[in-house]
Amino acid sequence: MAAELAPVKVGQEVVVDIKGYAHQGEGVGRFKGFTVFVPGALDGEEVLVRIELVKKNYARGEAVEIRKRSPHRVEPPCPLYGECGGCQLLHLDYPAQLEFKQQRVNAALERLGGFKNLPVRPMIGMAHPWEYRNKVQYPFALENGRVIVGCYQQGTHNVIDTRECLIQHPLNNRIMNAVRELVEGMGISIYNEQTGQGLLRYLLVKNGFQSGQAMVVLVTNGRTFPEGEELARILASRFPEIKSVVQNVNTMKGNVVLGETNIVLYGEDGIIDRLDDLEFKISATSFFQVNPAQTEILYNKAVEYAGLTGKERVVDAYCGVGSLTLFLARRAREVYGVEVVAEAVNDAVENAKRNGIENVRFVAGETEKVLPRLARIGFGFDVAVVDPPRSGCRKEVLEALAAIRPKRLVYVSCNPSTLARDLRILVDEGYRVQEIQPIDMFPHTFHVECVALLTRAKK
Repeated sequence: MAAELAPVKVGQEVVVDIKGYAHQGEGVGRFKGFTVFVPGALDGEEVLVRIELVKKNYARGEAVEIRKRSPHRVEPPCPLYGECGGCQLLHLDYPAQLEFKQQRVNAALERLGGFKNLPVRPMIGMAHPWEYRNKVQYPFALENGRVIVGCYQQGTHNVIDTRECLIQHPLNNRIMNAVRELVEGMGISIYNEQTGQGLLRYLLVKNGFQSGQAMVVLVTNGRTFPEGEELARILASRFPEIKSVVQNVNTMKGNVVLGETNIVLYGEDGIIDRLDDLEFKISATSFFQVNPAQTEILYNKAVEYAGLTGKERVVDAYCGVGSLTLFLARRAREVYGVEVVAEAVNDAVENAKRNGIENVRFVAGETEKVLPRLARIGFGFDVAVVDPPRSGCRKEVLEALAAIRPKRLVYVSCNPSTLARDLRILVDEGYRVQEIQPIDMFPHTFHVECVALLTRAKK
């Protein structure tokens, strides 16, 4: 009923002036005062829009014709742009992408955190914003009886055969194409999401930019994989960079990519890569930042904000495989890393040993339980670093941080919305936001990373 009161209806074509962006990069305009979202439209453009969806407070439509073009519009260099959901901003020139992300951070802080005029530094972009990803993670599928592997079509589970991704390292693309060819030639069955039948589900390629080592992970619907070792041997003979081929067994239905069982088909159970002068082991299921160049900038900024002199006790919450933990440990007296994923904790311990770093301790457990427990027993920290998932820190974590009362708090965020929410809570608990540094970890997408420094306000 409410949609009937809207000034537009599905199928209608209207002219809309675009006056900004939604948080995922869609153009936003108004028609007779009614908000219209237009994917692919740019700020300042006049667009003929065909309405596809009408809700109570907004409509969404497709750009049929751009009648006035933005000077920042560029021709997307990827042939899959518009189908693949990976890069939302390829039609926007890179300096304008950085400006959009800067505005997105500022808007979230003001709208969701109630902050005005916070010291937000200019976005740190990339000199070469291409070929930056060190990991492929694509599903297998069949198309007209032929094996395909690639990204999902935007908003669906339809797989688009992907031969080259412009933000992937070229080696990742070459290995992906070789795997497709070999799987097709060997007649290996492909998993069907609807029926639950078939063997091969996902392909992962992990690439150590500094070490030159590569790892292939083949996710299968069951342990039996008679062609596995031969496939691994052929891949390794074609690509000397491949030091590890692992079968990961995942028989669960649903969208979870990796299972809990790993079987080494060739070489080692993982590869090595370096960030700065530290070495890290990357295993089949462990998380590692996908843009190593920007990760070094991110981590060094976090260490700078921590203000370490060598005397501090630090907690690094949501520490993963301990990469940021070890960056901090080089400057601190001792660092405690907290991580819920058991394999990541094992990798973190191994990474510390590999680098000869002894002033770290890793605690396996949920940050939401570990930090409140430490707060209750009066275990103090001079500096706290948190790097939570997109959902941000849960209430228990923020309350524990307020109780522990570290002098400095460094918040690493991959979601400006939850960052703004959590900063407001911490400020209300007696902290002051000193500075925020946005970093473009994922060029050509709407995602943005931030590092924020908070200090305890003097009473």
